[in-house]
Amino acid sequence: MRMDSLSALGVFVRAAEARSFTEAGRRLCVSSSAVGKTISRLEDRLGVRLFHRNTRAITLTPEGELFLESCRRIFSELNKIELEFSQSKAKPKGRFKVSLPDTGTLMIPTLHGFMREYPEIQLDVEFTDNLVDVIDGGYDAVIRSGEERTDSRLISRRLGSYRLVIVGSPSYFESHGTPTTPDDLLSRPCLHYRYPTSGKLQPWPFAKCGPYADIRLPLAAAVTTIEPLVSLAELGIGLACVPDFAVRGQIASGSLVKILDEYVEHSGIFRAMWPPSQHSSPKLRAFVDYMENPSRDLRANLRSPACFCH
Repeated sequence: MRMDSLSALGVFVRAAEARSFTEAGRRLCVSSSAVGKTISRLEDRLGVRLFHRNTRAITLTPEGELFLESCRRIFSELNKIELEFSQSKAKPKGRFKVSLPDTGTLMIPTLHGFMREYPEIQLDVEFTDNLVDVIDGGYDAVIRSGEERTDSRLISRRLGSYRLVIVGSPSYFESHGTPTTPDDLLSRPCLHYRYPTSGKLQPWPFAKCGPYADIRLPLAAAVTTIEPLVSLAELGIGLACVPDFAVRGQIASGSLVKILDEYVEHSGIFRAMWPPSQHSSPKLRAFVDYMENPSRDLRANLRSPACFCH
Protein backbone atom coordinates (compact mmCIF):
# COMPACT_ATOMS: atom_id res chain seq x y z
CA MET A 1 0.00 0.00 0.00
CA ARG A 2 1.40 3.42 -0.98
CA MET A 3 1.95 5.90 1.84
CA ASP A 4 -0.40 8.48 0.27
CA SER A 5 -3.13 5.81 0.18
CA LEU A 6 -2.52 5.00 3.84
CA SER A 7 -2.75 8.69 4.70
CA ALA A 8 -6.04 8.96 2.79
CA LEU A 9 -7.42 6.01 4.75
CA GLY A 10 -6.53 7.79 7.97
CA VAL A 11 -8.37 10.92 6.83
CA PHE A 12 -11.40 8.82 5.87
CA VAL A 13 -11.51 7.11 9.28
CA ARG A 14 -11.28 10.48 11.07
CA ALA A 15 -14.09 11.92 8.96
CA ALA A 16 -16.26 8.80 9.41
CA GLU A 17 -15.82 8.83 13.19
CA ALA A 18 -16.39 12.60 13.50
CA ARG A 19 -19.25 12.64 10.98
CA SER A 20 -17.84 16.01 9.92
CA PHE A 21 -15.13 17.18 7.53
CA THR A 22 -14.63 20.25 9.67
CA GLU A 23 -14.13 18.30 12.90
CA ALA A 24 -11.89 15.79 11.11
CA GLY A 25 -9.77 18.66 9.78
CA ARG A 26 -9.50 20.15 13.27
CA ARG A 27 -8.27 16.84 14.69
CA LEU A 28 -5.80 16.42 11.82
CA CYS A 29 -4.73 20.08 11.84
CA VAL A 30 -5.76 20.63 8.20
CA SER A 31 -8.60 22.55 6.58
CA SER A 32 -12.03 21.02 6.01
CA SER A 33 -11.59 21.57 2.27
CA ALA A 34 -8.39 19.52 2.35
CA VAL A 35 -10.31 16.70 4.03
CA GLY A 36 -13.07 16.94 1.42
CA LYS A 37 -10.58 16.83 -1.45
CA THR A 38 -8.83 13.79 0.03
CA ILE A 39 -12.16 11.96 0.40
CA SER A 40 -13.17 12.87 -3.18
CA ARG A 41 -9.87 11.52 -4.57
CA LEU A 42 -10.31 8.35 -2.51
CA GLU A 43 -13.86 7.88 -3.85
CA ASP A 44 -12.61 8.39 -7.41
CA ARG A 45 -9.89 5.80 -6.88
CA LEU A 46 -12.31 3.26 -5.39
CA GLY A 47 -15.14 4.03 -7.81
CA VAL A 48 -17.76 4.28 -5.03
CA ARG A 49 -19.36 7.02 -2.95
CA LEU A 50 -18.31 6.78 0.70
CA PHE A 51 -20.39 9.61 2.19
CA HIS A 52 -23.79 11.18 1.71
CA ARG A 53 -23.20 14.94 1.93
CA ASN A 54 -25.56 17.79 2.70
CA THR A 55 -25.21 21.26 4.17
CA ARG A 56 -25.68 20.06 7.73
CA ALA A 57 -23.86 16.71 8.07
CA ILE A 58 -22.23 13.78 6.35
CA THR A 59 -23.28 10.15 6.75
CA LEU A 60 -21.68 6.95 5.55
CA THR A 61 -23.11 5.12 2.58
CA PRO A 62 -23.44 1.31 2.84
CA GLU A 63 -20.17 1.07 0.89
CA GLY A 64 -18.66 3.56 3.30
CA GLU A 65 -19.69 1.44 6.29
CA LEU A 66 -17.99 -1.62 4.79
CA PHE A 67 -14.90 0.39 3.90
CA LEU A 68 -14.68 1.76 7.46
CA GLU A 69 -14.62 -1.80 8.86
CA SER A 70 -11.82 -2.71 6.45
CA CYS A 71 -9.82 0.39 7.35
CA ARG A 72 -10.14 -0.35 11.06
CA ARG A 73 -8.81 -3.88 10.49
CA ILE A 74 -5.87 -2.47 8.52
CA PHE A 75 -4.93 0.02 11.23
CA SER A 76 -5.40 -2.64 13.92
CA GLU A 77 -2.90 -4.91 12.16
CA LEU A 78 -0.46 -2.01 11.71
CA ASN A 79 -0.72 -1.19 15.41
CA LYS A 80 -0.14 -4.84 16.28
CA ILE A 81 2.97 -4.99 14.10
CA GLU A 82 4.30 -1.78 15.64
CA LEU A 83 3.64 -3.15 19.13
CA GLU A 84 5.42 -6.41 18.33
CA PHE A 85 8.53 -4.62 17.14
CA SER A 86 8.57 -2.25 20.10
CA GLN A 87 8.08 -5.11 22.57
CA SER A 88 10.76 -7.23 20.90
CA LYS A 89 13.30 -4.80 22.35
CA ALA A 90 11.72 -4.71 25.78
CA LYS A 91 13.25 -6.54 28.73
CA PRO A 92 11.22 -9.55 29.96
CA LYS A 93 9.75 -8.67 33.33
CA GLY A 94 6.59 -8.77 35.40
CA ARG A 95 4.26 -11.46 36.76
CA PHE A 96 3.97 -14.61 34.66
CA LYS A 97 1.17 -17.05 35.51
CA VAL A 98 1.76 -20.57 34.19
CA SER A 99 0.23 -24.01 34.70
CA LEU A 100 2.60 -26.99 34.53
CA PRO A 101 2.10 -30.76 34.74
CA ASP A 102 1.95 -32.11 38.26
CA THR A 103 5.48 -33.48 38.32
CA GLY A 104 6.36 -31.71 41.53
CA THR A 105 10.05 -31.25 42.22
CA LEU A 106 10.96 -32.70 38.82
CA MET A 107 10.37 -29.25 37.32
CA ILE A 108 12.22 -27.29 39.98
CA PRO A 109 15.75 -27.38 38.44
CA THR A 110 14.45 -25.97 35.17
CA LEU A 111 12.38 -23.29 36.87
CA HIS A 112 15.36 -22.39 39.04
CA GLY A 113 17.49 -21.92 35.93
CA PHE A 114 14.83 -19.76 34.31
CA MET A 115 14.53 -17.55 37.39
CA ARG A 116 18.28 -17.07 37.52
CA GLU A 117 18.35 -16.05 33.88
CA TYR A 118 15.29 -13.76 34.10
CA PRO A 119 15.28 -12.33 37.64
CA GLU A 120 12.74 -9.59 36.75
CA ILE A 121 10.02 -12.15 35.89
CA GLN A 122 7.92 -13.18 38.89
CA LEU A 123 6.65 -16.72 38.33
CA ASP A 124 3.16 -17.64 39.53
CA VAL A 125 3.21 -21.42 39.05
CA GLU A 126 0.40 -23.95 39.40
CA PHE A 127 1.23 -27.67 39.26
CA THR A 128 -1.76 -29.70 38.13
CA ASP A 129 -2.72 -32.39 35.65
CA ASN A 130 -6.27 -31.06 35.52
CA LEU A 131 -7.37 -29.18 32.42
CA VAL A 132 -7.47 -25.45 33.04
CA ASP A 133 -9.17 -22.72 31.04
CA VAL A 134 -6.15 -20.78 29.88
CA ILE A 135 -8.03 -17.66 28.78
CA ASP A 136 -10.67 -17.39 31.51
CA GLY A 137 -8.14 -18.42 34.16
CA GLY A 138 -5.80 -15.58 33.24
CA TYR A 139 -2.82 -17.83 32.47
CA ASP A 140 0.03 -16.46 30.38
CA ALA A 141 0.84 -20.02 29.29
CA VAL A 142 0.40 -23.70 30.12
CA ILE A 143 2.56 -26.73 29.39
CA ARG A 144 0.79 -30.00 28.73
CA SER A 145 1.49 -33.36 27.13
CA GLY A 146 -0.47 -34.77 24.21
CA GLU A 147 -0.38 -35.15 20.47
CA GLU A 148 -3.07 -32.60 19.69
CA ARG A 149 -4.16 -29.26 21.06
CA THR A 150 -7.39 -29.46 23.01
CA ASP A 151 -8.34 -25.78 22.60
CA SER A 152 -8.41 -24.29 19.11
CA ARG A 153 -8.37 -20.77 20.60
CA LEU A 154 -4.75 -21.22 21.73
CA ILE A 155 -1.40 -20.89 20.00
CA SER A 156 0.77 -23.97 20.45
CA ARG A 157 4.48 -24.77 20.23
CA ARG A 158 6.14 -28.14 20.52
CA LEU A 159 8.76 -28.26 23.28
CA GLY A 160 9.93 -31.86 23.10
CA SER A 161 9.01 -35.52 23.32
CA TYR A 162 9.06 -38.31 25.89
CA ARG A 163 8.34 -42.05 26.17
CA LEU A 164 6.54 -44.18 28.71
CA VAL A 165 8.72 -46.85 30.28
CA ILE A 166 8.01 -49.77 32.61
CA VAL A 167 10.24 -49.86 35.69
CA GLY A 168 10.81 -51.78 38.89
CA SER A 169 13.40 -51.86 41.65
CA PRO A 170 16.38 -54.28 41.66
CA SER A 171 15.18 -55.63 45.02
CA TYR A 172 11.78 -56.47 43.56
CA PHE A 173 13.32 -58.36 40.63
CA GLU A 174 15.68 -60.21 42.96
CA SER A 175 12.74 -61.42 45.03
CA HIS A 176 10.18 -62.07 42.27
CA GLY A 177 12.18 -62.45 39.07
CA THR A 178 12.18 -60.17 36.00
CA PRO A 179 9.20 -60.35 33.61
CA THR A 180 10.23 -61.26 30.08
CA THR A 181 6.87 -60.76 28.31
CA PRO A 182 3.74 -58.70 29.13
CA ASP A 183 2.00 -61.97 30.05
CA ASP A 184 4.28 -62.16 33.09
CA LEU A 185 2.70 -58.94 34.40
CA LEU A 186 -0.62 -60.69 34.96
CA SER A 187 0.68 -62.13 38.22
CA ARG A 188 2.57 -59.00 39.36
CA PRO A 189 1.44 -55.95 41.39
CA CYS A 190 1.05 -53.13 38.85
CA LEU A 191 1.04 -49.49 39.89
CA HIS A 192 -1.19 -47.36 37.66
CA TYR A 193 -1.59 -43.69 36.81
CA ARG A 194 -5.19 -42.46 36.90
CA TYR A 195 -6.16 -39.47 34.74
CA PRO A 196 -7.49 -36.84 37.17
CA THR A 197 -9.95 -35.42 34.65
CA SER A 198 -11.63 -38.65 33.50
CA GLY A 199 -10.81 -41.05 36.33
CA LYS A 200 -9.65 -43.64 33.79
CA LEU A 201 -6.44 -45.61 34.13
CA GLN A 202 -3.65 -44.82 31.70
CA PRO A 203 -3.16 -47.89 29.51
CA TRP A 204 0.29 -49.40 29.41
CA PRO A 205 1.67 -48.79 25.91
CA PHE A 206 2.09 -52.18 24.33
CA ALA A 207 1.98 -52.33 20.55
CA LYS A 208 -1.60 -51.72 19.40
CA CYS A 209 -1.41 -54.29 16.65
CA GLY A 210 0.29 -56.92 18.82
CA PRO A 211 -1.09 -59.69 21.01
CA TYR A 212 -0.83 -57.54 24.18
CA ALA A 213 -2.75 -54.49 22.95
CA ASP A 214 -5.77 -55.18 25.18
CA ILE A 215 -4.07 -56.91 28.07
CA ARG A 216 -5.83 -56.22 31.42
CA LEU A 217 -3.22 -55.78 34.13
CA PRO A 218 -3.70 -56.23 37.89
CA LEU A 219 -4.28 -53.10 39.98
CA ALA A 220 -2.13 -52.84 43.10
CA ALA A 221 -2.49 -49.06 43.38
CA ALA A 222 -3.69 -46.09 41.31
CA VAL A 223 -2.60 -42.49 41.82
CA THR A 224 -3.21 -39.21 40.00
CA THR A 225 0.37 -37.91 40.12
CA ILE A 226 3.62 -39.38 38.85
CA GLU A 227 5.93 -38.99 41.84
CA PRO A 228 4.13 -41.49 44.12
CA LEU A 229 4.34 -44.12 41.35
CA VAL A 230 8.08 -43.59 41.12
CA SER A 231 8.49 -43.78 44.91
CA LEU A 232 6.36 -46.94 45.24
CA ALA A 233 8.34 -48.62 42.47
CA GLU A 234 11.63 -47.64 44.16
CA LEU A 235 10.38 -49.16 47.42
CA GLY A 236 9.79 -52.47 45.65
CA ILE A 237 5.99 -52.42 46.01
CA GLY A 238 5.41 -53.26 42.36
CA LEU A 239 5.95 -52.23 38.74
CA ALA A 240 5.07 -48.83 37.32
CA CYS A 241 4.64 -47.32 33.87
CA VAL A 242 5.88 -43.71 33.93
CA PRO A 243 7.36 -41.04 31.61
CA ASP A 244 11.05 -41.56 30.96
CA PHE A 245 11.98 -38.02 32.09
CA ALA A 246 10.54 -38.80 35.54
CA VAL A 247 12.95 -41.68 36.19
CA ARG A 248 16.15 -40.72 34.39
CA GLY A 249 17.91 -40.04 37.67
CA GLN A 250 16.71 -43.29 39.25
CA ILE A 251 17.71 -45.36 36.23
CA ALA A 252 21.13 -43.70 36.15
CA SER A 253 21.66 -44.37 39.87
CA GLY A 254 20.37 -47.95 39.62
CA SER A 255 17.42 -47.57 42.01
CA LEU A 256 15.06 -48.44 39.11
CA VAL A 257 15.47 -50.71 36.11
CA LYS A 258 13.60 -50.58 32.79
CA ILE A 259 11.98 -53.78 31.52
CA LEU A 260 10.00 -54.94 28.47
CA ASP A 261 11.28 -52.07 26.34
CA GLU A 262 10.98 -54.15 23.19
CA TYR A 263 7.20 -54.47 23.76
CA VAL A 264 6.57 -50.80 24.49
CA GLU A 265 5.35 -48.60 21.66
CA HIS A 266 4.85 -45.00 22.76
CA SER A 267 5.87 -41.41 22.14
CA GLY A 268 4.33 -38.29 23.63
CA ILE A 269 4.78 -34.58 23.05
CA PHE A 270 5.07 -31.67 25.42
CA ARG A 271 3.52 -28.42 24.20
CA ALA A 272 3.43 -24.85 25.40
CA MET A 273 0.07 -23.19 24.76
CA TRP A 274 -1.00 -19.60 25.24
CA PRO A 275 -3.73 -17.12 24.27
CA PRO A 276 -3.24 -15.26 20.97
CA SER A 277 -3.23 -11.94 22.82
CA GLN A 278 0.01 -12.97 24.59
CA HIS A 279 1.99 -13.98 21.50
CA SER A 280 4.21 -10.86 21.42
CA SER A 281 4.95 -10.66 25.14
CA PRO A 282 8.71 -10.63 25.89
CA LYS A 283 8.22 -12.66 29.08
CA LEU A 284 6.22 -15.30 27.18
CA ARG A 285 8.89 -15.59 24.48
CA ALA A 286 11.56 -15.86 27.15
CA PHE A 287 9.70 -18.62 29.01
CA VAL A 288 8.81 -20.73 25.96
CA ASP A 289 12.28 -20.38 24.44
CA TYR A 290 13.89 -21.38 27.73
CA MET A 291 11.64 -24.41 28.24
CA GLU A 292 12.43 -25.57 24.72
CA ASN A 293 16.18 -25.05 25.11
CA PRO A 294 17.19 -24.99 28.79
CA SER A 295 20.73 -24.00 29.66
CA ARG A 296 23.53 -26.51 29.28
CA ASP A 297 24.00 -27.12 33.00
CA LEU A 298 20.34 -28.08 33.29
CA ARG A 299 20.58 -30.42 30.33
CA ALA A 300 23.16 -32.32 32.35
CA ASN A 301 20.67 -32.68 35.20
CA LEU A 302 18.96 -36.00 34.55
CA ARG A 303 16.04 -35.13 36.80
CA SER A 304 15.03 -32.10 34.74
CA PRO A 305 11.94 -32.77 32.61
CA ALA A 306 12.90 -29.88 30.39
CA CYS A 307 15.38 -32.29 28.82
CA PHE A 308 12.62 -33.77 26.71
CA CYS A 309 14.66 -36.03 24.38
CA HIS A 310 14.22 -33.80 21.35
